[in-house]
Amino acid sequence: MPTHDGSWQQGTPCWVDSQVDDTTRAREFYGDLFGWEILDSPPDAGGYLMALRHGRPAAGIGLKPDGMAMPSVWTTYFAADSADEIAEKVTAAGGSVMMPPFDVLDVGRMFVAADPVGAIFGVWEAKAHSGAGIYNEDGAYCWNELHTDQYKQAQEFYAAVFGWHYTEIGDGQDFVYSTFGLTEGAAPVGGVNDASKTPGDSPSFWLSWFQVDNTDAAVTKATELGATVLMGVHDSPFGRMGVLQGPQGEAFGVIDPTTTASEPPASA
Repeated sequence: MPTHDGSWQQGTPCWVDSQVDDTTRAREFYGDLFGWEILDSPPDAGGYLMALRHGRPAAGIGLKPDGMAMPSVWTTYFAADSADEIAEKVTAAGGSVMMPPFDVLDVGRMFVAADPVGAIFGVWEAKAHSGAGIYNEDGAYCWNELHTDQYKQAQEFYAAVFGWHYTEIGDGQDFVYSTFGLTEGAAPVGGVNDASKTPGDSPSFWLSWFQVDNTDAAVTKATELGATVLMGVHDSPFGRMGVLQGPQGEAFGVIDPTTTASEPPASA
């Protein structure tokens, strides 16, 4: 069971949470789907819910910000040594800080931003809450990837902000995809997908993937609980996967990485 203690290295996807209209409904859906134990936060936390898997923090569920018109979403957060310094880098690289850095009680400091093509992400400077304490495990997040129709521009932006290094693994034509690591040759911690190669894909967004032991069973259960299938279950070199939309409209992926169709493509 992969677990993590302490702060995550800067630039690592360190947390995911959903923003919805009805946290009670989301609590029931995700608790049933992933087997999460979902706890209430203190009264001054605005109704934020903490989901645990095997007793460790796995994800969060919160209400949409007051007065902000937005769809229900899953948000990926990246670790930062200093949220304020990363916010400055976001602006300098052409992104937009939508919610300037602020303290979240004593648990951390954060902000929300959009890259130059409009993909929204969060940045988390850990204090009492360091982020996910479990990952790459049934019922925990295992991968975060950017879908963008401005592939090279997006790569340049995140490299300027977080110092990412990319490894191209696609064929360069029908499948344009790169993984990113924190240093040259480091293990990948996420991916970037050229959405212009995917018919019907939204222009730019971050997609959170949750690991499951049985993708078919997870998708079936999710639909029984009120989810909609956005991409049907299929095999890939990375696992058996599907993409779902929760009952309130938030998109997320599920994948069993132990069931693969072939070897992953060689690095370009």
